[in-house]
Amino acid sequence: MAAELLDPSIDSTPAPRPERTTLRGRHITVAPLDAARDALPLWQGASGVTNAHLWTYLSDGPFQDRETFDAHLRTKAASEDPLFFALLDAHSGRALGHAAYMRIAPEHRCIEIGNILYTPALQQTIAATEAMYLMARHAFEDLGYRRYEWKCNALNEPSRRAALRLGFHFEGISRQHMIVKGRNRDTAWFSMLDREWPARKANFERWLDPSNFYANGKQRLSLSELMAVEV
Repeated sequence: MAAELLDPSIDSTPAPRPERTTLRGRHITVAPLDAARDALPLWQGASGVTNAHLWTYLSDGPFQDRETFDAHLRTKAASEDPLFFALLDAHSGRALGHAAYMRIAPEHRCIEIGNILYTPALQQTIAATEAMYLMARHAFEDLGYRRYEWKCNALNEPSRRAALRLGFHFEGISRQHMIVKGRNRDTAWFSMLDREWPARKANFERWLDPSNFYANGKQRLSLSELMAVEV
């Protein structure tokens, strides 16, 4: 009889659930979402016809009025999974976006980053990348998760490019995975593993180092170039 094939035994101690903690960087502060503090700047940064595209691939929005938006934000702030964080400018404290830990599975030490909203003021900035670095570092190093996931609509090319740029590994497409806003969603799956994190962390920190930027703010090395060596 052929021997059974099994993966090696590993430590099966559950990871702690993420808490409402604050993570500080040079450019961004990741802090528990606070509807009283964050509603107005997020409404100003993400509402209106010109910003409707920000909500295309999110499960909610765009919102037609401030009252409805505030109600949704209060619900998000109270949620445990997804657990929402505001992305605050490190100098002004103004909310520029939000992101969440979600589909949290402590027993498997698996966690997802999602519900990411970047207002135009945050998009394509050092702060935007630093926010993702801080949340990944917290998941791996402080909480001890072994798998960090990124999922998006398979049609969302900017999100798929962002996942690769941030060092996630593309795993495939789940067909007809969800129905979102009355439309089919095929989902692209990406992951980063704990054993991959040290190299990813080094690339993040090399990119984020002030020496990587010219006086005009232009990068010397791109994060995609750095991650490509490790992926």
